[in-house]
Amino acid sequence: MNKQAITSHPINDLAINRWSPRAFLELPVEEHKLVSMFEAARWSASGGNEQPWRFIIGVKEDETWQKIFSTLNEGNQVWCKQAPVLLLACANMISSWDGGISPFYQYDAGQAVAHMSLEAVNQGLHLHQMGGFSGEKAAGLFGVPEGFSVLTAIAVGYLGDPGTLPDNLYERELQPRSRKPLSELVFSGNFGEAAAMIED
Repeated sequence: MNKQAITSHPINDLAINRWSPRAFLELPVEEHKLVSMFEAARWSASGGNEQPWRFIIGVKEDETWQKIFSTLNEGNQVWCKQAPVLLLACANMISSWDGGISPFYQYDAGQAVAHMSLEAVNQGLHLHQMGGFSGEKAAGLFGVPEGFSVLTAIAVGYLGDPGTLPDNLYERELQPRSRKPLSELVFSGNFGEAAAMIED
């Protein structure tokens, strides 16, 4: 299925082809491809080079996969049951510079997952990040230490057949991708004033 972004300006092919499917093949993902995704995350930008991100990986149907699956809400379990790989993205909240809560831990972990998502496309894979899960349950199941936060759950795999999804998700899977115009996102002068370079 082709869901390339229809961009207003040229961008790289990885970003054009990155999207978040719900239909995955139950085909196992090669370990070297997963390791390359983690390597891309490792080289993400990091405030003060603190590198707060940590990942927990489960491969279907190992115990880790089952435990991650159990933290998902019902709406995500419906389609995630086909995903061959499930991840949890965690982050160290504590700054090594002053021992306080880092103002950047979520931002940095998000960048790491963004790098991972583009490398997934480079490897012929897709990932789908989820907020519909219990971070508290995940922390308990995996013994995540105090000072760390479980931020998101992620499904990884090869693109599958949307026809395997329930009707409501099938329709969403086929919808074209859309984004707000750049004029609503890039400002100059005052907030809300589109930068002169932007043409929508």
